[in-house]
Amino acid sequence: MSENWDAVIIGGGIIGCAIAYELAKGGRKVACVEKNPVAGSGSTCNSCAIIRTHYSTLSGAALAKSNYPFWEDWPGYLGAGEGEALATYREVGCCYTCFESNGYGAKLEDIANELDIPYEVWTPAKMRAHLPIMSPGHFHPVKTADDPAFGEQTGEMRYVLFFPKAGYINDPMLATQNIQSAARRHGATFIMGERVTGVLQGENRVTGVTLQSDRALHAPVVVNASGPHSYKVNDMAGVTEGMNIRTRALRVEVAHVPSPEGFDFEANGLICSDADIGGYWRPEIGNKILIGSEEPECDPLDWVDPDDYDTEATDQSRLQALRAAQRFPTMGVPNRVQGIADLYDTSDDWIPIYDHSDLPGFFMAVGTSGNQFKNAPVVGMMMAALIDYVEDGNDHDANPFQYALPNMDYTLDMAFCSRKREINLESSFSVVG
Repeated sequence: MSENWDAVIIGGGIIGCAIAYELAKGGRKVACVEKNPVAGSGSTCNSCAIIRTHYSTLSGAALAKSNYPFWEDWPGYLGAGEGEALATYREVGCCYTCFESNGYGAKLEDIANELDIPYEVWTPAKMRAHLPIMSPGHFHPVKTADDPAFGEQTGEMRYVLFFPKAGYINDPMLATQNIQSAARRHGATFIMGERVTGVLQGENRVTGVTLQSDRALHAPVVVNASGPHSYKVNDMAGVTEGMNIRTRALRVEVAHVPSPEGFDFEANGLICSDADIGGYWRPEIGNKILIGSEEPECDPLDWVDPDDYDTEATDQSRLQALRAAQRFPTMGVPNRVQGIADLYDTSDDWIPIYDHSDLPGFFMAVGTSGNQFKNAPVVGMMMAALIDYVEDGNDHDANPFQYALPNMDYTLDMAFCSRKREINLESSFSVVG
């Protein structure tokens, strides 16, 4: 069965749905193909869904800030109808612990000042006034649990940076389905439970895709937004050799630990990026603390085949909980820690690739790791604008598209997220971005 479309999106996670939404709003006939039966049920559904405005690069922080108002007015971004069931954004603020090892947060302050991102400097006393269960101890370098020096305090923090414009989405899969519904209102079609088996080509450009059911979707534009499968789709399209930055699937774990007795972390907790213990944490439903990793040097990275990996939590979840217990000394760590395991689509420098490719008509929104969920609304808009720019005959490699970010006065040079860029040494080389 053969069908004709203006654009085909591979991947029905939050990035793919956001791109489908913007292309459909622009008048294109769009098909979005998702191998799972429900939108957002791949790696998106296990996203920690943290929304924040601080990043280790200026362009990364600008992109995050430009997205923030869309999460604050989620119904407005979606054009949602009255009574529609929507995901909820909860603003709680985010701390960034500052020590010698991360330059006492000076780079983040410089970026925040340049972009007018609000922040406060909290002394340890002010921090404990907000979060009395939190220890101001210094435990760096990050250690494994079998290290004899694990848990030993090596100093005191000077201060933390507090970013009030930060929070999290209560249901990342529902948020994705909200965008899917918005895209459908503009005529987008979603083909669920179908795996792309081939990328069609002819006359030196992409011409569509084939599906496992033998359907052929013909289109002059195909966008790879397939998350952890992105490198497989790029290989299928034959575009990998033209990329200086590539992607791989990384298996990661997140622990869920009960709040210390007597403290309601769900109601009164904060988000924190805590490089001193090699992790991050945020409040979780059920008065729990959700604890992720910031990929410290002592932990090996678990690169996997996205079609064949262990989905059960391991001792890594407990290690992350033990590290967090250094910060929360009254927090108990069960022998068997609850946790989830899923995948990041990780680029070589942990900065995403939003670009075209050496195959005309084939575009990529990949390498989004665990930190681009928050950027989905503007990524959809930016990719739609990039597609128009390239399809109008512009040479994006020679003259990179300059995208005026919404909600702020900043033009993003899309060479920042090019497949041909050099490794960006300003990156954190972690989920922090």
